[in-house]
Amino acid sequence: MTESLNHITPGVRVQIMNIMNNELKPKLMEMGLVKGRQIEVLFRAPFGDPIAIDVNGYVLSLRLEEAALIQVESINEPVNSPS
Repeated sequence: MTESLNHITPGVRVQIMNIMNNELKPKLMEMGLVKGRQIEVLFRAPFGDPIAIDVNGYVLSLRLEEAALIQVESINEPVNSPS
């Protein structure tokens, strides 16, 4: 099931399925956010915005409005969630 990156819980690894057409799309792709790439949501700022994600070993900060442009599919559940 795909959903927007801005709704993903920290600790979850996801795969990028699509980036919506927007003036930010080329910039996001230049930063390594391309279809098929696996990323992990690391944490959210205290008030939820921005979020930090791991992209190929570097930390990228995205505002929620930017993250909403990225459609992802979960690969795993949060690391510290009860089984």
